[in-house]
This record gives sequence, C-alpha cells and structure tokens, in this order.
Amino acid sequence: MTLKVIGAGFGRTGTNSMQIALDLLGFGPCHHMFEVTNNPVMKMRWRAFMQGTIMRWDELFEGYAACMDWPAAHYWQTLIELYPDARVILTWRDPESWWRSFERTLLRYYQTTDERESVGFQIIDRAFDGRPYDRDHALALYQANIDAVKATVPADRLLVHCLGDGWEPLCAHLGVPVPDQPYPQSNSTAEILTRIERDDE
Repeated sequence: MTLKVIGAGFGRTGTNSMQIALDLLGFGPCHHMFEVTNNPVMKMRWRAFMQGTIMRWDELFEGYAACMDWPAAHYWQTLIELYPDARVILTWRDPESWWRSFERTLLRYYQTTDERESVGFQIIDRAFDGRPYDRDHALALYQANIDAVKATVPADRLLVHCLGDGWEPLCAHLGVPVPDQPYPQSNSTAEILTRIERDDE
C-alpha cells in the first residue's frame, strides 16, 4: 500500500481529527502517533527506527494509506519525494494557541515520562532539538516548519487546513464529496492527558 496523503503538521494541530476524517473519506487507515501506541508492530518498528536501526519506509507505514501527526510528520520532506503522487496536508493552528495546547499535553509528557526510549519522547526531543520546554525556541521551530512546507510543496499539491475549516476544503483538495455528518472533533486536552497517564509509546 502506498501513501496517498501525507501530513506535515506538528502534533496538537488537529491531527487526530484529521486522521478520523481521512478514514471516513476512504483514505485510511491513517497512521498517527496513536497507531504507534496501539499497534505493537508499529511500536516495535518505530522504536527500532528511532534507535538507529535501518528500516524501509514501506515497513514503517505497512498497511496505511495516509499519515498524520508525529512521528511521520517529522519526515515529511523525505515522504513527499518518496510518494510524489500523495496529497499533502499541513494542519495549522495559531502559534500561541498551539503552544498552550502543546505545553499542557505533549510537553508535560516529555517532562514527566520515565520512558526516554519511547517514540513519543524521542520524536519530541528531535523535533525541538532537545529544547521543547523553551517557548520561544519551540514557537520558532513551529513557524519554521510551516514556512518550509509552504515553500517546498507546490500549491496545487498542498492544503493548509486550519482548526475549524471542516470538510469543504479537505474534500475539495482530495476530490471527494462532502460527507453528510459533522467534521470530527477529537483528541481534546483532557483526552490526551488521559492517554498520557495510561500509555507510553
């Protein structure tokens, strides 16, 4: 199975809602950090990859038609070249809003987990050069990623999907009808805190 959709947005930008939306539209299964958490094979493969084992990308995404969120989003530049026909989606939210959500959830996980070898810890560490707790540094990297995506991906291949945009721009980008149901809203701060307390990726 080849990737048809590649997500380039950081975690906490609506990636879980987008994952659910893509599944509903027939572009799934969609890979997400939750898949690493819940799928023992993905957990094993991504942990090995993060620890330096050479893995093929088709092994890391075996069985998936799309990817959103970390860890995949950290490698979007490689993935868009490897899968040139895939559509690209940059999930976006206002930087200050993103920081507030990130600080309460993923940063909290990073700072409290004992599982330093987990995919979740490792990818956050890499995405922010070991300084996710440095607000200005994290916000600068958040914006740099947005700028890089917009500068790299051709406009006709890219959708910047903001929180609250809903079905219409997404379906237009993918060339499919708008479903007769509300756009998914998932992975609130409360939900992810529950997951953090329960799981280490």
